[in-house]
Amino acid sequence: MVKRTRFDDSDCPVARSVDAIGDWWSLLIVRDAFDGSRRFGEFQRSLGVAKNILSARLRTLVAGGILESVPAPDGGAHNEYELTEKGRELFPVIVALRQWGEARFFEPGEPHSELTDRRQGLPLLPLEVRAHDGRPLTPDETVVTKLDGTTTPHRPSAR
Repeated sequence: MVKRTRFDDSDCPVARSVDAIGDWWSLLIVRDAFDGSRRFGEFQRSLGVAKNILSARLRTLVAGGILESVPAPDGGAHNEYELTEKGRELFPVIVALRQWGEARFFEPGEPHSELTDRRQGLPLLPLEVRAHDGRPLTPDETVVTKLDGTTTPHRPSAR
């Protein structure tokens, strides 16, 4: 089996974040946890993933502090999984992926799920990246600044 490249010591926050999540199964587990799944069987039924893969991904998410294994509230012998504070902080990431998917991977009028505000029942506004002063930013208006003071500008997109 090919050994997975690790990025947990990278100086790039994106690489470390991807390393913590692991793979797309893990993001779907986190999505399901936001949707209320807590039990192994709920994740397995929702995702249709093999039990050994699900077990491995849940262990990784628990070890990474994204999920925690907690006793079942009914006092049963099984444990359940719940998002930690670190895991709940992934909400904007899941929303961004959802909104990107809604905009880019469905034909007009094609049915799909939609995330709505529980109180008002309305779809969420699109997420935006904003500057400190509140103005919206594009990739061309940002630069990566390393802690040593060097910068890496984002390359202008090819249009």
